[in-house]
Amino acid sequence: MQQREERAHFHMADVRRKRITARRAVAIGELSAGADAFAQIVERRLPKGDALVMAEIAGLQGAKNASQLMPLCHPLPLEYIDVRCVPVGERHAIRVYCEVATFARTGVEMEALAGASAALLTLYDLTKPVEPALSFGGVRLLFKEGGKKGLWLHPDGMSDAEREHYKPRGTAKLDGASAAVITLSDRASRGEYADASGPLLVERLRELGADVHDVELHPDEPEPLAARLRELAGSGVKLILCTGGTGLGPRDRTPEALAMVADRHVDGIGELFRSESSQHTAMAWLSRAHAVLIGGTLVIALPGSAKAVAQGMDILAPILAHALSMAAGGAHA
Repeated sequence: MQQREERAHFHMADVRRKRITARRAVAIGELSAGADAFAQIVERRLPKGDALVMAEIAGLQGAKNASQLMPLCHPLPLEYIDVRCVPVGERHAIRVYCEVATFARTGVEMEALAGASAALLTLYDLTKPVEPALSFGGVRLLFKEGGKKGLWLHPDGMSDAEREHYKPRGTAKLDGASAAVITLSDRASRGEYADASGPLLVERLRELGADVHDVELHPDEPEPLAARLRELAGSGVKLILCTGGTGLGPRDRTPEALAMVADRHVDGIGELFRSESSQHTAMAWLSRAHAVLIGGTLVIALPGSAKAVAQGMDILAPILAHALSMAAGGAHA
């Protein structure tokens, strides 16, 4: 019985409700070979054969077999693997890079690390006949992309050459774009509960670099909302995020308010929100999230729950900067 209880502490992470997003990770490590062995590696004259080519092949196999090596690692359909072995002459070392990418609910850090490690082990194996005093180490992530947290860079940083080769992509910032947040809720406006969605939107917008001045709380009344949207757009606000009033209830009329003032409808934003949110819950298909343009001002209506707002910002953040640029007359991507 005790043994069964201990086993219950080990489980694969449940990622069923996470969104499928583009994921990428790059891992690095280094083999220290010494002057003579280094020369034989780079001149491709080791007795066992070309260590650089074989290490790259081994790295591919290592990345693909990560879940075989680590019991709790999710098996993933990898869509891209690239292994590079780069000689570093001043240290008589071979620096290994393993880049892995896919679309999945979880990241590919372990696959990248497994690939780099397999490549280093293979370099070691093919080089040890001429130099037994080898060592390798420094295996770590260079960076990872995708998922809820977006871009993560290792604190040790990367060289200009590494940055140029891999071009890590973070979420585009809003660069001080003027923004406003409006919460629509009868009960919150009467003080029956504290609004959580509006402050969360403000926080997320400021993380993206937006300049948020107007933060307002209104009852579910479409006409006053429409009038306020016109005022904010006329004052130069470039992005207005509304939360609440997008459901099926009789007082949920935020999309109707947007329709009153719309110069153009941006249907794809609502479609994107529903499609991506449906990976969390089928109830997302009942949302009437919508977006319009008032002149050059983008207005987006999101649901009223803090959870839906957080998920909505994860979905929308990657496209907001480009959307504002296009609304201002910028070029298409």
